[in-house]
Amino acid sequence: MQQQFIDWFRSASPYIHAHRGHTFVICFGGEAVQDHNFPNLIHDIALLSSLGIKLVLVHGIRPQIEQGLQTYGKKSKYVNNIRITDEIALKCVKAACGEVRAEIECLLSMGLTNSPTTDFNIYTASGNFITARPIGVRDGVDFCHTGEVRNIDITTIASRLNEGCIVLVSPLGYSPTGEIFNLLTEEVASAVAIGLKTTKLIYLTEDEGLFTNNGQLIRQLTLLEAQNQSSNNQLKNSVQACQNGVQRVHLLSRHIEGALLLELFTRDGIGTLVSTNPYENIRKATIEDVGGILELIKPLEKSGILVRRSREKLEMEIDYFIVQERDGMSVACAALYPFMEGKIAELACLAVHNDYRGTDRGGILLAYLEQKAKLLKIEQIFVLTTRTAHWFQERGFKIADLQSLPIEKQKIYNYQRQSKVFIKHLSSSITT
Repeated sequence: MQQQFIDWFRSASPYIHAHRGHTFVICFGGEAVQDHNFPNLIHDIALLSSLGIKLVLVHGIRPQIEQGLQTYGKKSKYVNNIRITDEIALKCVKAACGEVRAEIECLLSMGLTNSPTTDFNIYTASGNFITARPIGVRDGVDFCHTGEVRNIDITTIASRLNEGCIVLVSPLGYSPTGEIFNLLTEEVASAVAIGLKTTKLIYLTEDEGLFTNNGQLIRQLTLLEAQNQSSNNQLKNSVQACQNGVQRVHLLSRHIEGALLLELFTRDGIGTLVSTNPYENIRKATIEDVGGILELIKPLEKSGILVRRSREKLEMEIDYFIVQERDGMSVACAALYPFMEGKIAELACLAVHNDYRGTDRGGILLAYLEQKAKLLKIEQIFVLTTRTAHWFQERGFKIADLQSLPIEKQKIYNYQRQSKVFIKHLSSSITT
């Protein structure tokens, strides 16, 4: 248990450092406010604030409006999932906003209870930050007091954040003529995030997440992939946010205990990430990657699977290496040493982080290097291995003799290790 905590803290500490000073917009519905677990969510939000993260909270009020309408004996009216906000509904909207805002402020006033930082005061700020305009009449339907965002007072919000406040934004907008409009919560959150150019926009969703047709959670989507998905409002607004400068949008189920902490302080998270740049990519290694590569290959060197390489040797040969990077961490590496005269290359130092084995990252790196070899007009790839023969055989490598290798490689062959030689002939086609 003690070691588990040490490992967790070490893995979380880079994120604690990376998030400090950045601005996150967190959006959640009125359903979350009514949930018995809401105090825990607010406690986690207070914790984020104590770590130096600037926070804007955008809350919804849908169930609170429904309850208000019931007292008037009225039912909600929706067209295309947009509420028609008549005079009575507007009264319920205003009452719901006041109720929810007060509940959030009350819980945040408790700070971090039962902790050494109980004297850590969390201040909140709210106001008429949003200028709105009416949706008007669409397809013959008058949406009355339902509106859309026209402008966000980003300067004032940023000023409150810099003063150390958590900013609360309700789904209300105001016109220069003094009208009040009911707004879509997801659109408000997206507009605020875009205006502030935030690092993250986080939607705490009512759904369990975004899933594939076979029921698997979608862990990450590039902007292009997200554009091709026809899903909910959060995803549509995620695309809009990423298209307008927000680096990452997170969709996570509010029903998961500690969802915010699990998403923000673990490398793999628990929700769906939409980002403008790939969360995981393969690239050419640089001198800055030497430390990460050493960490990857050290366990394999210790067990005798790989030959030991010194830092100095790695630095000299770094141009031959590629790394697979996941959110700034090297999770796999490999090297390709070409022998151009013989149109053959050696695949070496293939290593995958223990936490990411079983996901065929090795196979992905092999395919990447095969394409690289073809571009170099390499016709064969060989490996020397003592324990992973079957893995390479399953991927098209055939056993060969030492004489099949380039002369310079034969001269430095380690007869004590007695590594087996495997060669794979590459097809001439190149995938781009």
